[in-house]
Amino acid sequence: MRKALRWLLTLVVLIGTVGTAGAATAAEPEARGTSATTDIKDQLLAVPGMSLIEEKPYTGYRFFVLSYTQPVDHRHPSKGTFQQRITVLHKDVSRPTVFYTGGYNVSTTPRRSEPTQIVDGNQVSMEYRFFTPSRPAPADWTKLDIWQAASDQHRIFQALKKIYSKNWISTGGSKGGMTATYYERFYPRDMDGVVAYVAPNDVVNNEDSAYDRFFAKVGTEECRDRLNAVQREALVRREALEKKYAEYAAAEGFTFTTVGSLDKAYEAVVLDYVWGFWQYNLLANCGDDTLIPPDAKTATDDQIWNSVDTISGFSAYADQGLETYTPYYYQAATQLGAPTIGFPHIEKKYVRYGYQPPRNFVPRDIPTKFQPYAMRDVDTWVRNNARHMLYVYGQNDPWGAERFRVDKGAKDAYVFTAPGMNHGANVAGLVADQKAFATARILAWAGVPATAVTEAKPLATFDRKLDVRDVEREPTLRP
Repeated sequence: MRKALRWLLTLVVLIGTVGTAGAATAAEPEARGTSATTDIKDQLLAVPGMSLIEEKPYTGYRFFVLSYTQPVDHRHPSKGTFQQRITVLHKDVSRPTVFYTGGYNVSTTPRRSEPTQIVDGNQVSMEYRFFTPSRPAPADWTKLDIWQAASDQHRIFQALKKIYSKNWISTGGSKGGMTATYYERFYPRDMDGVVAYVAPNDVVNNEDSAYDRFFAKVGTEECRDRLNAVQREALVRREALEKKYAEYAAAEGFTFTTVGSLDKAYEAVVLDYVWGFWQYNLLANCGDDTLIPPDAKTATDDQIWNSVDTISGFSAYADQGLETYTPYYYQAATQLGAPTIGFPHIEKKYVRYGYQPPRNFVPRDIPTKFQPYAMRDVDTWVRNNARHMLYVYGQNDPWGAERFRVDKGAKDAYVFTAPGMNHGANVAGLVADQKAFATARILAWAGVPATAVTEAKPLATFDRKLDVRDVEREPTLRP
C-alpha cells in the first residue's frame, strides 16, 4: 500500500454531516431482529449458503462478517462455486437497507456509507468477486465481468430481502459507484434508489481528451505550474532518482516482473503525480511547501522524491503493489477502459512510455481482450432509462472528467457536482439547495415517513468511527 495513504489518512473524508435524529428509531440503543425470539444472527445463518466468519460488537448495531456461496458463473450455476465475503451492519429490520460496494475488497471494520447515515438504516456490503479471498480457485478470469458481479449483488439481495423487507438503496464510491450503476442496469427492479459517488464513465476508451481539458483548467494556474514543475523535474533527474528507487526496492523486496522493469514502474509513478494530487487533495494543499517543493529546479533530490512518493507512492507499480489490484486492472483492460492523458509541459525526450495501458499491470499469464461495447451499453441505458438515480461528483476530481449523464428519458435522476471537492465528494459537500434536495430524494426512495423527507436531514447522528470513508482501497489511478 502506498506511502501516500499514511499522509492521506490525515485528510480522511468524513461521510455525511452532523445531523439531528429525525426518527424514533435513530435513538434506539440496541439493534433488533424480526421478533423478540428470533436473533438476527440466526436469521442470517438460516440463509442457504451463508456462514459466519465473525461478529464484532458496535453500540446500536450488530456487525457480521459473513461468507456466502456464489456460482462462479451465474449463467451456469452447476459449474462450480466460490465463497464471497459480505458484511451486514444490522440496525433493525424495520429500517431501510443500503447495499454498498466499494468495487474492491470489503472492509471488515464497521463502516457506514453516507446514504446509510441519511436513512438511519442497515447496510449490506459486498466484496467484489476475484478480490481475495473472494476468488474462485482455480480462477477463470473470463468470469470476472460487470454482469457476473451484478448477478452476485442480485443474488445477495434476493437472499436478504426476506429478512430486510423494507426499501433498499444501492451505493458506492468511485469503482463502487460504477458497480452500483452496472447493478441497476442489469437488475433495475431490485433497488428503490441508487446513489453513485464519483463514478467514472469511459464510454469510448480511445477518446480521452476530456481529461486533457480538465488538467488545463483545474485549480489555479499557479498550482498547476507548481505541480507540473515537480513532475517534470522527477523525469529530468531520472537517473539519480532511479538509483534511489533501486535501493528502496531492494530494501523492501520489491520486484517488477509484471510491469516489466524498474524504469517503467518509475515513470508510471511519476506520471501519476499530478492526477494523484487532484484526486485526493484540495486546492489549499498546493501551498504546502512540505508536500510540494515551491521551486522544483532548486529542490533537493530528497524533496522531489518525497513529494512524488507521498502523492503517488513508489510501491504502486511493483509486483507487490499491483497484486491486490489485479482484478481491477483486468477489468480495465477488458471492459471498463482507462484514461490516457498528455503531458504538454514535459519534453518528449523525458517521457519514454507515456500512460501505460492496464494490460501492462496484469500478469502475462492472464489473457485480456477489450470489449468496447460494454461501457457504451451502460452509458446508453443510464441516459435513457435511469430511475431514482443520483450521481455526485467533485469539481476538482480528475475521474469526473468523464462522467455519467442523464437525458430526457431518465426519470427522477440527477447529476450534481460538489464545488471544490475531490474524489471524496459527497452529498454533504453540495451547495445548500442541492444538498437538501438530494437528501430528500434519498429519504423518499428509502420509504421513510413524509415528515422526514420534508425536513431533508440525515436521520442518524454523525458517528466519528462509523462515518469515515476508507481511502486505503483507492490509490491513485485506480477509481
